[in-house]
Amino acid sequence: MIQVTPSTTCPYMDTKVENQYDIVILGGGPAGATCAALLAEGGKKVLVLERGLTPRFHVGESLLPKCYPTLKRLNLLDRMKNSAFPKKYSVQFVTEMGKITRPFYFDEYIPHESSQTWQVERGDFDSILLEKAVENGAAIRTNAHVMDVLFEEGRAVGVKVKLKNKDGNDQIQEIASEIVVDASGQSAMIASRLGVKKSDPLLKKGTIWGYFENAIRDEGRDEGATLIMQTEGKKSWFWYIPLSNNVVSVGCTGSMKYMFGDSNLNAADVFARELAKCPEMQRRLEPSTQHGDFKTTKDFSYRATQTVGEGWLMIGDAFGFVDPVYSSGVLLAMVSGEMAADAILDGYKMNDLSPQQLGRWNEEYINGLDNFKKLVYAFYAPDFSFAKFFMEYPECRNHMTDILMGDVFKPGVDEIFDKMGEVLPPSDIDEMQMSNA
Repeated sequence: MIQVTPSTTCPYMDTKVENQYDIVILGGGPAGATCAALLAEGGKKVLVLERGLTPRFHVGESLLPKCYPTLKRLNLLDRMKNSAFPKKYSVQFVTEMGKITRPFYFDEYIPHESSQTWQVERGDFDSILLEKAVENGAAIRTNAHVMDVLFEEGRAVGVKVKLKNKDGNDQIQEIASEIVVDASGQSAMIASRLGVKKSDPLLKKGTIWGYFENAIRDEGRDEGATLIMQTEGKKSWFWYIPLSNNVVSVGCTGSMKYMFGDSNLNAADVFARELAKCPEMQRRLEPSTQHGDFKTTKDFSYRATQTVGEGWLMIGDAFGFVDPVYSSGVLLAMVSGEMAADAILDGYKMNDLSPQQLGRWNEEYINGLDNFKKLVYAFYAPDFSFAKFFMEYPECRNHMTDILMGDVFKPGVDEIFDKMGEVLPPSDIDEMQMSNA
């Protein structure tokens, strides 16, 4: 059975926390755990402070094939292959007219085992990454509430943290470090503190999601495919992600105003309203039973306008988040954690921990992030059709598949946008005007 609430037991709750480390990492998700594992492997004294307990519940269960190089570097491929996580070979789309399109099979473009990835329960997957960080020598402390990042003369010098022990007592401690890595996820602690977390005005979306048992799955290698289904009128879309134990993750995303503008409707009401506009999702969920309550997330598309400074840097969702439609979150978290770890380790070797060195990877990373964002914009643009676009530019299908696989840092992959031109979704004002017309 999938775990949809945080665990009440945790192997890292009572880890002894010292007063000084080389690097303190805020957050134990894929970004923080990946960064910690690589930094500890490189000989650094690392502490990860995770506010929750582990295994922790988190949405975002679909990996992309380009997670493979980082998983290989972490020596985690065998654990993934021996896990119960469903294997994912493709992604498939269902149009607003109900047409089921041909799947994007990754092995048609990468004839290698890396073309197959996994659908993961995030509590279990994040624990695998944290365990690797511990094996490499990092210290992990959960149930740790970071109250503040400490600065002296504009430089981050550590953190102030409230630690809750198993006996329920709180202990407030200041921890010194040479570098603070913000991997705090969408709470984006440093960005929020500095006022540099900026929402994307064209992606003001909200999501309602839940878990269902015994929903209809495809057979064979299509059983673990991610499905993206648009609703009639393209005002919302559903994801369908098969997980272990015959459970699927199903979410519905649309504009904030459209999804949550009617105060008379609760999350279940809105989900039912949108489900009525998606016959293929209705068919798949018809024999299923909902497991747990619906959850919501609102206005999740943003980016920090400053991502590095003296003694600190941001990775993962703390750096920015695009949208759930192409399942980019875990990949970008792990890649940013890896890039940041390499910059930090090289900085120590060169005796250079300047912002320029700590953030040397930012430009490349932002370019990849923007490749996802531009494709997301096209997905939400009401007058844009991928089917028509590929009929006119069939050579761009390869670029599309590269992005769907997460190969957004590949040279030349952005050529698809040269052909596509500027394709933008409507703003809030545009949506209001359309709804009032």
